[in-house]
Amino acid sequence: MKGERLKVKGERLGDLKKYIYIIGILVAMMASCTTGREAKGEEARGEEPVVRYEWGLPVDSFRIDTCVVKEGETLGGMMNRLGATRQQITGITLMPRSEFDVRTIRPGKTYYALFQTDTAGVEQLCYYVYKPNIRESVVLHLTDSMHVERFEKPITHRERAAEVVIESSLWNAMAGNGLPTELALELSDIYAWTIDFFGLQKGDSIRVYYDEQYVDSVRIGIGKIYAADFYHARHWQEAFWFEDGNIHNYFDAEGNSLRKAFLKAPLNYKRISSKFTYARKHPIYKVVRPHTGVDYAAPAGTPVVTIGDGVVTMKQYKGGGGHTVKIKHNSTYTTAYLHLSKYAKGLAVGQHVKQGQVIGYVGSSGASTGPHLDFRVWKNGSPIDPLKMQSPPAEPIPAQYKDTFAIVVENYRKLLKNQ
Repeated sequence: MKGERLKVKGERLGDLKKYIYIIGILVAMMASCTTGREAKGEEARGEEPVVRYEWGLPVDSFRIDTCVVKEGETLGGMMNRLGATRQQITGITLMPRSEFDVRTIRPGKTYYALFQTDTAGVEQLCYYVYKPNIRESVVLHLTDSMHVERFEKPITHRERAAEVVIESSLWNAMAGNGLPTELALELSDIYAWTIDFFGLQKGDSIRVYYDEQYVDSVRIGIGKIYAADFYHARHWQEAFWFEDGNIHNYFDAEGNSLRKAFLKAPLNYKRISSKFTYARKHPIYKVVRPHTGVDYAAPAGTPVVTIGDGVVTMKQYKGGGGHTVKIKHNSTYTTAYLHLSKYAKGLAVGQHVKQGQVIGYVGSSGASTGPHLDFRVWKNGSPIDPLKMQSPPAEPIPAQYKDTFAIVVENYRKLLKNQ
């Protein structure tokens, strides 16, 4: 009997296990069905159409024509071709230039025409979008309330380090390594007081850490150059950007300004055709006489800039010197620029000019055999050789910023070397 009771009990336990197992399967199936329904619901919700917006408009609601401004095409001509109404064209012509200046439209630029069909089934031009560049959009609302909106896409920044070796020129070195050629121009400005870029040698090199600017993953230019290290004339010349308070300048590692009181040269020249001497046979008069200046050969029309801040003391045609500009920089230095073809617009005696400001253009006026600039410098009233002039530096980093600047230098040096 006892064995039978144990047997019955075992069978009951076995049945109970079966029931529990079956119930577990049912619960799992119900959960699965519920999850499936939820997933289907989520999937259905995910299939809801996403409304795309551009220029503040639901663009999928329009038919859009993409066009390019043709040579000689006017906005009125574009509007006629797009089927604009007379009322729309009149409204555009009455817009003030401050809101939309039709003179800014240029051939080759992209524009978009947005059309929509009204309740009567007639397609109408609703918006005109002009793209002056990749970042900007000018939207003309051509519906009941005609007005203009402007949109700008955000600029993203990417910091980058690079190093190039120069074979011929800095420009070619940048282009040949797939780097922005704007870097060459910016570096020329940074080192304008310390490096003669027409004297670069094969094997010179440059390390640079800078900011690139992008719109929609398209590079549109460069921002600030934060640090550079230029190998030239057998030594490295560092440059570090420092900005704090009223200080916005490039300095070397010791905190000395790279900016000097005077530029190395007053123009971009091809070669030096005649140097400073007290015994030169004049090419026209054929007599030996002093030439207390430096002749820079350059194409006619090349801009000539003042090498430093100062005041214009002469602007006149002066005999063999032709069109001449003379500038007094301080109580010590005066410079003169001879044989100009013309003066910069608005230049006048007594005018204050800033370093790097255009004062005239290369020519061959006066006693000259070809286009060039005769550049002269006086120190304390006596002529000196411009090529040997020692330019005094600008102000160094103030003492209260020395510690902060030292940290900046250390960080940028690491970034330059770990590229």
